[in-house]
Amino acid sequence: MDQPISGSTSESVRANASRGRAVVLRVRGVVLPEREERSFWIDEDRLRTEPVPDAETVVDGGWLLPGLVDVHTHPGTEALDAPFSDDTLRRHLTDHRDAGVLLVRTPGSAARIPGWVHEDAELPRVHPGGRWLATPGRFLPGFGRDVSEAELARAAVEEATASSGWCKVVADWRYDEPALSVEVLTGVVRAVHAAGGRVAAHCQTAEGSRNAVLAGVDSLEHGMHLDPGLIDRMAAQGTAFVPTLAVFGAGAGARRSEEPSGRRDWWLAGWDALLPTVRAAHEAGVTVLAGTDSFPCGTVMSEVEWLARAGLPPETALGAASWTARSWLGLPGLTDGGPADLVAYDTDPTLPPSARAHPSRIILRGRVVA
Repeated sequence: MDQPISGSTSESVRANASRGRAVVLRVRGVVLPEREERSFWIDEDRLRTEPVPDAETVVDGGWLLPGLVDVHTHPGTEALDAPFSDDTLRRHLTDHRDAGVLLVRTPGSAARIPGWVHEDAELPRVHPGGRWLATPGRFLPGFGRDVSEAELARAAVEEATASSGWCKVVADWRYDEPALSVEVLTGVVRAVHAAGGRVAAHCQTAEGSRNAVLAGVDSLEHGMHLDPGLIDRMAAQGTAFVPTLAVFGAGAGARRSEEPSGRRDWWLAGWDALLPTVRAAHEAGVTVLAGTDSFPCGTVMSEVEWLARAGLPPETALGAASWTARSWLGLPGLTDGGPADLVAYDTDPTLPPSARAHPSRIILRGRVVA
């Protein structure tokens, strides 16, 4: 995790000057979610509140918020027949960055995120979650890491340890087949938590969502058939909800036009209940977060719009893709010593979607990228 640099701003600026580094930048605007006008000085990749003479002002007015966050995205491949590639990964992450998404969590991937991603100052910060972990028959064969139920807990610890502390378990797959049992998932959660990690669970069936919540997973991904009776338990134990509404919403029309079938009817029943469930989760105190699970990358604002449509207050929906997501991942917002990752808007981005179509300024790791 990033750590604040030591020493005062002035000391750091003098050190930078002696080494010929770039001038300190200044930004000013109304900070969200506090809605207070503030100025920050950007020293390397950190925000500072101590004024620096002769700093270059790059944002003067408008609205400031921490860089956008997509907590459920799978960069690196776009199709089942397309192998994971560094070129595709770079393109996807660049698309995120250009939309103001400066931090992504990848809960499951066809391959572990390579080290060069974390070293490239031009790319968003990445919180990887290792490879998808799936037991036989519960995922796309060979697309993640296939393990037996007996091996799952050990594999989950391995993936969490090799990533940012996260692992991703496919808790269910087909609507008409059993989900992973509570006992197996509980063993995974206990093992990963003992190692200091966290567990994300792919869940779309009622059984899979139930078992994942009862096992105490840290994030429920999708949750299409989540029983509202489990929401209070999620709030009490701190299980976050990442409903990925936009990707489901985009496919709803096509589903309705299909011939009736067990799968179609199951899918539509889950979709029709999902928005009310998301609203109920928010009202109960569950942390609801924005994740896209779709392509093209860089579309997290569409998820913000869906969260607002589900009934989250506009500012809460926006926070799900910014300050709330960062806090949940253990990162500060716009504060002294925090990472200099921010986006600026000319008008209040909690207003209708046109107000947040695209940031007027994007600053990543202390550098203006747009």
